[in-house]
Amino acid sequence: MIQKFDSRNKNIKIYVNGELLPRNQARVSVFDSVVQGGDAVWEGIRVYDGKIFALEDHLKRLQESAKSMAFKNAPDSSQVKQAIFKTLEANQMRDHTHIRLTLTRGEKITSGMNPELNQAGCTLIVLAEWKPPIYGSHSLKLVTSSIRRNSPHTLDSKIHHNNLINNILAKIESNLYGADDAIMLDLQGFVSETNATNLFMISQGKLFTPHADSCLPGITRQKVLEIAAKARIPVFEKNLSITEFYNADEVFTSGTMGELAEVSEIDGRTIVNRFGESVLKQIRIEYDQLTATQGEKLPF
Repeated sequence: MIQKFDSRNKNIKIYVNGELLPRNQARVSVFDSVVQGGDAVWEGIRVYDGKIFALEDHLKRLQESAKSMAFKNAPDSSQVKQAIFKTLEANQMRDHTHIRLTLTRGEKITSGMNPELNQAGCTLIVLAEWKPPIYGSHSLKLVTSSIRRNSPHTLDSKIHHNNLINNILAKIESNLYGADDAIMLDLQGFVSETNATNLFMISQGKLFTPHADSCLPGITRQKVLEIAAKARIPVFEKNLSITEFYNADEVFTSGTMGELAEVSEIDGRTIVNRFGESVLKQIRIEYDQLTATQGEKLPF
């Protein structure tokens, strides 16, 4: 599934370290850490009807990721929020908008790995685009990748970092198999997440999702867990094998860009709802209600 170019994005303005620049002029230095080593953290955020959904959650995770990466002189959440507002207002974006927020360690005095070479402070990028949820009403076909998800032994998934090489390698595999995305297993062979989203399965009216050990504990994932608890849907976080997903009544992905997307097939196995009622439909209704009513109101 390839996103299509929206002509409205041709002349957007992008925020780079305090400046709003036309798309064709928005640049970072070749000495920036994101270029030198993928040394940056990021967030994906959506705007619904004049409100930024779950903004405080995203800003909190951005700050925690920056702290975990030992970034120095990072802008605080209020500064980042003002940069977001400024960017959205410059583009007159109040709905149907996706924001890619990137915070890098900043520019180095010379090429090298050592963070002590970063002496200019962080680089903040706010890229807002007209962009619908990536999957829309499309039902997904997934394949299991041979690429394993990062383990806390190597790189903690709770750092929302820009070094996405293993996810990209998994996505390449899904492209080769003609699938929409790839399921990534952890080092023990249990399901972790897809290359881009968290995963849920429903069996006999119960909701299951992998432990947030090797997978990102996503913000949309947390919203789903909260919705299920409020609706008194039994929820279990546990190790889950790919076989359990094959035989689930329903499978879906969760993420800011893709929202909640149904999975119809995994590794050639069709997902068949033998339970009858759709728990996913119930959760979707509640999630849509959240995005319609909650969020930080735009000041313009």
